[in-house]
Amino acid sequence: MNRITDHSAPLKICLLSYRSNPHSGGQGVYVANLSRALMDLGHYVHVISGPPEPNLDDDIPLSRLPGLDLYNPGDLFRTPSFKELSDPINLIEWLGVSTMGFPEPFTFGMRAYRYLLKNNIFKYDIVHDNQCISYGIRAIFQFIPAIATIHHPITIDRALAIKTASSFWKKIKHMRWYSFIGMQKRVIKKFSHIITVSKNAKKDIIKDFKIPQERFRIIPNGINTNLFYPVPEIRREKNRIIVTNSADTPLKGLHYLLKALNAISKTRSVRLTVIGTPKKNGSIEALIRHLGIGRWVTFTGRIDSNEYLRQYARASVAVIPSLYEGFGLPAGEAMACGIPVISTTGGALSEVVGDAGILVPPADHVALAEAITDVLDNPELAQKMGRAGYQRVHQFFTWKRAAEMTVEAYRETIHDYHRF
Repeated sequence: MNRITDHSAPLKICLLSYRSNPHSGGQGVYVANLSRALMDLGHYVHVISGPPEPNLDDDIPLSRLPGLDLYNPGDLFRTPSFKELSDPINLIEWLGVSTMGFPEPFTFGMRAYRYLLKNNIFKYDIVHDNQCISYGIRAIFQFIPAIATIHHPITIDRALAIKTASSFWKKIKHMRWYSFIGMQKRVIKKFSHIITVSKNAKKDIIKDFKIPQERFRIIPNGINTNLFYPVPEIRREKNRIIVTNSADTPLKGLHYLLKALNAISKTRSVRLTVIGTPKKNGSIEALIRHLGIGRWVTFTGRIDSNEYLRQYARASVAVIPSLYEGFGLPAGEAMACGIPVISTTGGALSEVVGDAGILVPPADHVALAEAITDVLDNPELAQKMGRAGYQRVHQFFTWKRAAEMTVEAYRETIHDYHRF
């Protein structure tokens, strides 16, 4: 029996992530928690990431593939040096950004391919691509089995961004920004095995990317219950609402929560804490000024995990107003903290929340306001929801369970690759 057929043998896994921000979005969270859970099962995991890198535990090897990182808020759209541009991949990245595109998936794939060829690609049993899906990743197939995770189809982000753009010129800019989707649609057809995180995400990917359904394995994300848990010694504050939000992203639906807050504030003193930072002079700040609700809204900016936990513990209710989520980590994290959750049914959120919270239609601020008022006015209901959410997370959404299912998908991919 060899490593290919021995299902008890530990695997050597290369986990690729082109952008792994640990403070916003779900990709950095996914990489950090999945790699930890896989290592805890006894497998070897080597993470290769572009900037920003994930926050990994010290025992998890991380190789950084530095790009130009031209979207870094600390040095946005900087001018690269001539030495940097002497690397053809850097030049491609700079030209892409200079023409309003988002070339990072393309250029990271090239860098990853170059790195793996130079550093013994054959030492791994499998390469796991975290939503880069670029030509460089496709080129890796000729050497080693590979599987990809698609959290949700980016076509949905593109459609909403174009729909909500205020001018024709901005619509063109969004079309250019999302032009990498064409590459991803072509490359993903080459993957024999694809991981996605919900039934809804699978349905939408099949529709938009034209992929046969038998290639998919649905593996829900886990929730890090070492970071998110109830803190009973911190008193919940009456009428305090919390939301985790990339504030100015239309897909996240904060506009509708602000409109709901405006309605609620007519009859009671209420506070909204937003875990995030609004874009300066952006649409969120403009709406807050227009509604005159600035005194009720607080933005925390970037906070560490301990402060995150305290903010959850102080809240009366957590709201997830997203128009669409491929999974919905903020819903699961709030539930793990024992907070009552109100969520839209956008995307896969109903799969995460289930019957443990209140579900309302997306883009409906009236329904949001009614649901929030019901929870704030009914402490017994709030407690019942909090207990149900906590139990649901621990039953269905652990990273150990996600890692075990991912290993099964790895072994299927490896078996099929060597069969042909």
